[in-house]
Amino acid sequence: MDGVAGFWSVLPPPMRDPVLFAIPFFLLLLTLEWTAARKLDQLEPGSYRAADAWASISMGLVSVATTAGWKFLALLGYAACYAYLAPWHLPASRWYTWVIAILGVDLLYYCYHRIAHRVRLIWATHQAHHSSRYFNFATALRQKWNNSGEILMWTPLPLLGIPPWMVFAAFSVNLIYQFWVHTERVDRLPRVFEFILNTPSHHRVHHGMDAEYLDRNYGGILIIWDRLFGTYAPELFRPHYGLTKQVDTFNIWTLQIHEYRSMIADVRAATRWRDRLGFVFGPPGWQPRATGSADIF
Repeated sequence: MDGVAGFWSVLPPPMRDPVLFAIPFFLLLLTLEWTAARKLDQLEPGSYRAADAWASISMGLVSVATTAGWKFLALLGYAACYAYLAPWHLPASRWYTWVIAILGVDLLYYCYHRIAHRVRLIWATHQAHHSSRYFNFATALRQKWNNSGEILMWTPLPLLGIPPWMVFAAFSVNLIYQFWVHTERVDRLPRVFEFILNTPSHHRVHHGMDAEYLDRNYGGILIIWDRLFGTYAPELFRPHYGLTKQVDTFNIWTLQIHEYRSMIADVRAATRWRDRLGFVFGPPGWQPRATGSADIF
């Protein structure tokens, strides 16, 4: 442990990912919720399953390493954009730069998140997070291992003059915030918070597989984006969680790649190029028309 502490101490503050320092708090909240769920199981059965929770935690641990790799690649590109293409450099010491960074990351996260639910190629990565039939703090740790889509989505921020390390810090704040909204133990908050912020009630809707809840409430920190762009839905009843086509496994590798396998199989079976493109860039569940032209979107 002393070696780890020494390693972190020599890194400049911008290189110290806040998510890593938040992991002990994640685990503490997870333990508290899990204990409460076991005590309340007779009143509300099915809120936790050990195998599912361990799969989620394992996927989260792997994602720490894969995300670090993607961020290293992104740092190279962001540094070039910031140094050579940005028309100005916003000062990291000013409060408004932080506001722009945090709001910018949150808006771009909404855009990426919406695309991830509507384009199968991106959904193939994102679906891993939605694959649990349970909704709890462990589910929050069920992260994807391919962050390439988000990395590309953040590119406008260094182009606007936001220092690359601030982009990463702002996304870490966004990710840390989203941890606590993965719970059924918190009901609705006062109206002003429910109107502005993403809350457990809003995010339960997002993870629901019910027709009323599909493709709704994409926001990270703010639910305002969903209200502005027509993707908001209130929680009307307790959702049924998971994918519309459930994956009956706790194998973390299968949970990550099964949709890629299905997509490749559909592309290979297609006989027309427009159908192949539809299977890749159409929404999840897209199927070619029996007759006439196929609509991709």
